[in-house]
Amino acid sequence: MHIAVISDIHSNLDALSAVFEEIERRAINQVYCLGDVVGYGADPGPCVDLVRRQCRLTVLGNHDEAVVNGRGAGYLPKSGRAAAKHNHSLLAPDQLDWLARLPLTASNDHGTFVHATPQDPAAWHRIGAFSTTQAQFEHFSTDVCFIGHTHVPGLVSDRIGVLTVRKGHRYLVNVGSVGQPRDGDPRACFCVFEVEACASEIVRVPYDVERAAQKIRRAGLPAVLSDRLAVGN
Repeated sequence: MHIAVISDIHSNLDALSAVFEEIERRAINQVYCLGDVVGYGADPGPCVDLVRRQCRLTVLGNHDEAVVNGRGAGYLPKSGRAAAKHNHSLLAPDQLDWLARLPLTASNDHGTFVHATPQDPAAWHRIGAFSTTQAQFEHFSTDVCFIGHTHVPGLVSDRIGVLTVRKGHRYLVNVGSVGQPRDGDPRACFCVFEVEACASEIVRVPYDVERAAQKIRRAGLPAVLSDRLAVGN
């Protein structure tokens, strides 16, 4: 059985649509979303609707929270604050209510799902130092915890030297970003996880980056938000 895990869509409908097409092509029917459905991009409403319809489970991201009620917006860059206000103005009450009700964390037989860190999910920390990374394993009980937030895919094991997901170990798996990758690859990014084999694959999907960028420019949002899509940074 395979599941798909997506994160950090950031109102990029073109990227999200391409990812769901690839998920459908692979005949995967369980999709999990790690939040930041909105923010930065130009299509918050359609992205919310698509995630609501297609994802079995979605957790809250910091941009979702900033768009809904402004909480934490002061920690965002100026471009992020402008996008949060723009996105809020375009969302219907039921869409805002859905975002506001998203949980910070969730778990099932397939793993733990959280936007930033399992240790303190509401603080929106970025995992960096080795000691901080290893401390995360004390805060989830499943074999795998899926995270996003940094927009950079990767994985960390609870044991040094384990570089691929396999049975017998525990992992943090960063699934990257659908709508605003920051690892130098502008293609949309998500994770496919094979449950029985305990194996993960980071999948890259090309999409019409220029069309997404044009939408951002037409919306009057800061130029950095459109320019960065083409370079994946």
